[in-house]
Amino acid sequence: MMETNGTLNGEMKEKKLFTPGPLGVSLSTKQAMLRDLGSRDTEFIHMVKYIREQLVQLAGVSLDDYTCVPIQGSGSFAVEAVLTTSIPCNNGKLLLLENGAYGKRMGQIADVLGVDYKVVSFPETSQVCIEMVQKLLQEDNSWTNVAIVHCETSSGVINPVEEVGKLVKEYVPDAFYIVDAMSSFGAIPLNLDTIHADFMVSSANKCLEGVPGFSYAIAKKTSLQKCKGWSRSLCLDLVAQWEGLEKTGQFRFTPPTHAMLAFNQALMELHKEGGITGRSKRYQENRRVLQEGMKAMGFKELLDDSHKGYIITSYYYPDQEKFDFKEFYTKLQSKGQVIYPGKVTKANCFRIGNIGHLFPEDMRLLLTCIREVCYEMGITLPLEK
Repeated sequence: MMETNGTLNGEMKEKKLFTPGPLGVSLSTKQAMLRDLGSRDTEFIHMVKYIREQLVQLAGVSLDDYTCVPIQGSGSFAVEAVLTTSIPCNNGKLLLLENGAYGKRMGQIADVLGVDYKVVSFPETSQVCIEMVQKLLQEDNSWTNVAIVHCETSSGVINPVEEVGKLVKEYVPDAFYIVDAMSSFGAIPLNLDTIHADFMVSSANKCLEGVPGFSYAIAKKTSLQKCKGWSRSLCLDLVAQWEGLEKTGQFRFTPPTHAMLAFNQALMELHKEGGITGRSKRYQENRRVLQEGMKAMGFKELLDDSHKGYIITSYYYPDQEKFDFKEFYTKLQSKGQVIYPGKVTKANCFRIGNIGHLFPEDMRLLLTCIREVCYEMGITLPLEK
């Protein structure tokens, strides 16, 4: 029998992913990809239509007023598609509210696009400040676009997107309000009418537990229609993509057929779990198990108790000479437990995701493995305060 990479007959050992992405998915979701569909197959066209409708409904809004536009590529592709499409060519002016790496990435996109923009930064351990946003909008009402990240997964902070949306519509009612809900949509209930979003962006391989391959924007139709002809990109033109899907049911360029087959299965499993409410309960229980176990070992969270986010949890490195994150990460990985390999925040911390195809028993096994690794590294538990 042949052995490959330490596995028998070339079969890869499954690892649990405790990361903000890519995320683990169910076996049945993977199996859904084991057939081929043509981009013009009637079955595929009907499936794309179904997926688009389901996503709008999950956003709590009407199909009469909103539409879903899928884009080939990761979540950042959809973010860039919204920015390049919705910022006016002549007088475009973007206000970007950021408190972490993913907000900063939107600034990088705006910089490459060559648009007029301003990044207003907030501490990475705090929410975007409502009072500051109000002051910014009162002082300058010339913004054409305002963008924010709902769950900033570099730390785990959940930003007040509804309150910000109200301020945007009060002080700059003609501006497009853009919400990056990459790691929150499907886990935290969102109603796009309530948060006043013109565009909301997420990805197949996040809390809806599909595989990587496409992302999507859920857009208010009236807002999307205003953007015709503005895109600075051919492939990422959200209006052109929408018009093609509405006219023919087809993507303009090669669609992610297998990723959509998997996502179709993932949606069925979401409904069986009780929709977004049911999935939210599982993720919150994952977070509870992790939080209690890590606290018992003496690990300290980056965020204080005022933050109720349950998407991802950040922990400070133990203040011990024997702790080396690379060794900690590698030893956990050898036990089949993959946490996020590195830090995004300024603080010395690591991140553990609570989302994806994970269950409380997975969190308990992770905690057991963390105890074992600490013992192997000579780190005494519980950690000293």
